[in-house]
Amino acid sequence: MSKSREIRKVIRGRPVVEGAGVHLRRVFGFGETKDFDPFLLLDDFRSDDPRKFLPGFPWHPHRGIETITYMIEGTVEHGDSLGNSGVIGPGEVQWMTAGSGIIHQEMPKGDEGGRMGGFQLWANLPASHKMMDPRYRDLGRDRIPVIRKNGAKIRLICGEIEGIRGPVTDVMTDPGYLDLEVPAGVSLSVHVPGGHTAFAYVIAGRAFFGEEREALSFELEGENYFDMNARPFISDGELALFDDGEKVDIRAGEFPARLLLFYGKPLGESVAWRGPIVMNTREELQEAFEDLQRGTFIRNSG
Repeated sequence: MSKSREIRKVIRGRPVVEGAGVHLRRVFGFGETKDFDPFLLLDDFRSDDPRKFLPGFPWHPHRGIETITYMIEGTVEHGDSLGNSGVIGPGEVQWMTAGSGIIHQEMPKGDEGGRMGGFQLWANLPASHKMMDPRYRDLGRDRIPVIRKNGAKIRLICGEIEGIRGPVTDVMTDPGYLDLEVPAGVSLSVHVPGGHTAFAYVIAGRAFFGEEREALSFELEGENYFDMNARPFISDGELALFDDGEKVDIRAGEFPARLLLFYGKPLGESVAWRGPIVMNTREELQEAFEDLQRGTFIRNSG
């Protein structure tokens, strides 16, 4: 039988301000790379106050990573040094591979009611691909498969479910990115490759993970919770990091739940990180910032 993954750690997002003044929740990032390898950062920029997201993220550089932006409300305008430009809206994805270097901007606009809902994930690139040609993939709603399973709805951005693959392929870390809507009282299992890092971020309602049991122990922000009968679920704005196994068992209680499920093959490499640039050594990091100063940051035209 496939081993069900259990929760190893739970993290709540914390408020930060980035870009030109965007208020968001940083779920993890900057210093927590080992637990989430090959992923570096997850930001949640949901908001119903345009003053907190309209300043946006003006032109800035990236090297050595991939940034994945997924929208559920509102829109984000994009432009980059490869000449790409456009707008992504609800249910759409921007998958940008910075590689050797790209400069871009992302400007949230919100919807007619002034709401914004989106998430940005950073995935590391292996040393062998840090300086690959940059590339940009803009995925509309119609390109993302929707799978129905046990009454749940699964949007498959990348990865594979029952022989169906998401539209994002040819990524070294073999990642999975799923958006799951689980009706009240529904349970389902999702296959996750053994040996891969896996975690789920709840974005609506609350969800239960792993095999049903009377008690479950995990770490929440440095405090140990041993009696989970009083609180055996993960709520909106919380992330569950799983231990190893071949599947994630998910169920919703008396209310529906929505969550993002991620997995990827760890790189196990050194990380040298400053701001928007992530390399393997301090020397490579220094070279990147010297390239910025010299005007030689953009090496490949894509």
